[in-house]
Amino acid sequence: MTDLDTYAHSFGDETGYLDWASFGPLAPSVVAETNADAELLASGRRSSIDLVVDHVAEAAAAVAELLGAPADQVVLQPSTAHGLMQAVYALRGTLLLSSAEFPSLTVAAARSAALGGAQVSWMLPPAGFVTPEVVRDALTDDVTAVAVSLVDFRTGYLADLGAIRDVIGDRLLIVDAIQGFGVVEADFAAADVVCGNGYKWLRAGRGTGYSWFGERALDRLDPVLSGFTGTEAEGLPLDEVPPPVHQARAFTVSAFDSLAAGRLETAVTDIRDVGVAAIGARVAERAAEVFALAEQYGVPVTTPRDPAHRAGIISLAPDARDAAPLAAALSNHGLAVTVRSGGIRIAVHAGTSPDTVRQLDDAMAAFAASRVW
Repeated sequence: MTDLDTYAHSFGDETGYLDWASFGPLAPSVVAETNADAELLASGRRSSIDLVVDHVAEAAAAVAELLGAPADQVVLQPSTAHGLMQAVYALRGTLLLSSAEFPSLTVAAARSAALGGAQVSWMLPPAGFVTPEVVRDALTDDVTAVAVSLVDFRTGYLADLGAIRDVIGDRLLIVDAIQGFGVVEADFAAADVVCGNGYKWLRAGRGTGYSWFGERALDRLDPVLSGFTGTEAEGLPLDEVPPPVHQARAFTVSAFDSLAAGRLETAVTDIRDVGVAAIGARVAERAAEVFALAEQYGVPVTTPRDPAHRAGIISLAPDARDAAPLAAALSNHGLAVTVRSGGIRIAVHAGTSPDTVRQLDDAMAAFAASRVW
């Protein structure tokens, strides 16, 4: 068991990084694993190559453990979008989702509908919060599935998966978990499909996607994007085209990158050893500090103040006249954040240091001092 302080120390001494919702700089353990695996793949020895290939099954098992799911229901994907497309294109009936979701969901839904797949029913949730009440009010008899982000990428709203499940009954629940998996405890058992990627909060780099397909999803989804790795055949399906297997691997296209699998396995193992609860508690502490600074300096926040409905994202919504000066102050003080459409997204992690919080304090103080009323 790795303690939280040791995990936080692995983030390094450099301060100012507050953009974990955009990209997570690689963990030292991930860098070391990648270098070691690359050496093995360069050896030309079959046994060495097989050791690296074994990471694919090991990474799926590690993700499954954090999800609380059987290992054979988890498959690796090149990205979150790939996993979501597998689920959405396989759906029939009507998919209900917010038009404010990240484009991985909205584009997949629209493209699938255009090809004759599930039709789309759009929700317009107030403030971008997909609450159980919003879902309930938007449900119609023809809705067969609901898709939602565990944590909204713009507002930082943390969805209540269990409450949404209570509202939708036995309809499928498809979850984009990229902004919360590994840093917030969630009721994943309430979902039927969970997709994500390790290049943000997991610190595993790009190409480290994953998907979980539960029993209800396996029974109801038609794996139309299934490739040769997802057939009923043992090994390569030569001289025949077998149907998709009734397993999660039916929602794969080809063999997965074993180097990426090694990165994902290492990153998820680090989180498992510390514990999601401990990491989430530290993230919540840092998020509360950012909230306090925003309040101190009079900067509006769109992220819910209730800790039960937020994770590591804090979205600032300065007045139009304040947006550019605040963004400039943050940049001038060496802080990495996301600035988009007049809003400023700050994303803290368990390794966000007190020095970085003080850096943010200095930047916001400088902004406040230059503000013209």
